[in-house]
Amino acid sequence: MAQHIAVAGNIGAGKTTLTHMLAKSFNWDLQLEDMDDNPYISDFYEDMQRWSFNLQVYFLTTRWRHVQAIRKGKKTVIQDRTIYEDAHIFAPNLHSMGLMSTRDFENYGQLFEAISGQIEAPDLLIYLRAGIPKLVDQIQMRGREYEDAIRLDYLKRLNERYEAWISDYKGKLLIFNVDDMNFQDNPDDYAKIIDQVQSTLNGLFP
Repeated sequence: MAQHIAVAGNIGAGKTTLTHMLAKSFNWDLQLEDMDDNPYISDFYEDMQRWSFNLQVYFLTTRWRHVQAIRKGKKTVIQDRTIYEDAHIFAPNLHSMGLMSTRDFENYGQLFEAISGQIEAPDLLIYLRAGIPKLVDQIQMRGREYEDAIRLDYLKRLNERYEAWISDYKGKLLIFNVDDMNFQDNPDDYAKIIDQVQSTLNGLFP
């Protein structure tokens, strides 16, 4: 039986919604991102350059603890976003945009390198692929005040990095294009996801 399932995708792709739905369908435990309790997120979107390092270190240490707890537990857990997205997508993107200094980025990289040897990749990664219009629409629909400041070029750069990361991902992977489906409101779309997840897990864990 799988122990660690993870849902990855850009801001607004529908990760949290799908994580809740799959947890209910498969009776898995939830590991959510808890953005509303994040002490840095609002400040970050107001001033990315000032708060980028603080935010990324917070995410890194929080998700490290989560992965350790998942692997020590006995239940199957589905996680909303992975530690690898922080290290391979968000932090490098902030650095390339000039929103994180080279000194901070190198410090962050050393921290991740020290941590990465102590964690295992998810047994199954589910990637939600979405275009910018879909992301913007869903971000606006959920109405988080701190996300009003998200820039389109920021989302676009993140998408590019997600695609590069996924194209080189070595673990067990399922990709769903959410531009072409509405799994939250369309039972047929959600059934397709359930079928693929079930068949993949059966192949992994007979």
